[in-house]
Amino acid sequence: MTKFQVTILGCGSAMPTTLHNPPSQLVDMNEKLFMIDCGEGTQLQMRKFKTRMSKLHSLFISHLHGDHTFGLPGLLSTLSMLGRTGDLNIYAHKEIDFLLNPLLTYLGNHMSFNINIFPLNPDRQEVLLENRSIKVTSFPLRHRIPSNGFLFEEKETPRHINREMIDFYHVPVKQIPDIKKGADFLTPDGSLILNRHLTYPGNPARRYAYCSDTAYAPEIVQYIEKVDLLYHEATFAESEIARAKETYHSTARQAAEIAREAGVKKLVIGHYSSRYSEIGTLLKEAVAVFPDTELAVEGKILSL
Repeated sequence: MTKFQVTILGCGSAMPTTLHNPPSQLVDMNEKLFMIDCGEGTQLQMRKFKTRMSKLHSLFISHLHGDHTFGLPGLLSTLSMLGRTGDLNIYAHKEIDFLLNPLLTYLGNHMSFNINIFPLNPDRQEVLLENRSIKVTSFPLRHRIPSNGFLFEEKETPRHINREMIDFYHVPVKQIPDIKKGADFLTPDGSLILNRHLTYPGNPARRYAYCSDTAYAPEIVQYIEKVDLLYHEATFAESEIARAKETYHSTARQAAEIAREAGVKKLVIGHYSSRYSEIGTLLKEAVAVFPDTELAVEGKILSL
């Protein structure tokens, strides 16, 4: 089974603190490294946790508030100094041009690679990237400005051949690819051998969903149902629910309610308000609703 893991680089919110870095994550999937959000200091976190900048494939920016984007200038400059030559794709809302265009003008001919911007649709679900083994989808969240969540998912692998049964029934080599895709086998004497007798199930597809920043939004359940791992912002404790509603953020309990409604396997909460020097209260409130909840912490690696 190939690697599929998430590294937390930052899990704080808009107001800087010495406890948490601004939001950013790395998704290591099928030998490709994807970044979600790029808060201030993200490149330093990559150095600190010994992640390879050279492996970075694409960036996905959930929305254009500064705590999710202010790390871009430094990261892009460093990638150029490291001699990157391959294109870098950035998936973000179209207004990111106001940030990137002046930066690229300033850097001028010093940039060693091209940047391709792919605008996000803030109103509907959309496939952003797809190949034979993975798919990345965006979907709308509910925030003060356009905001999107992201779903990273594997394609289900073909069924595994039961070599003993393949040999027993003398299945021709040329028919094995179809059998791996689910075909039955017809023997020369006309007997039908069902696929389940010739194969084992393939590896189950794993899925990771990222939801930050967003108010409590039950409508997102349809996009994240039964994922293996859900990251959902939990900016406030329940005592600040009025503030959460005012700022279009979620409480830890609301994040857990979304996880429970969606039937996910595991919940990780983050995007903590700077008012909390101790985040155990947030975990306690979430666990009361959804027991399989963890706190995001810088450097934590979550394997699917």
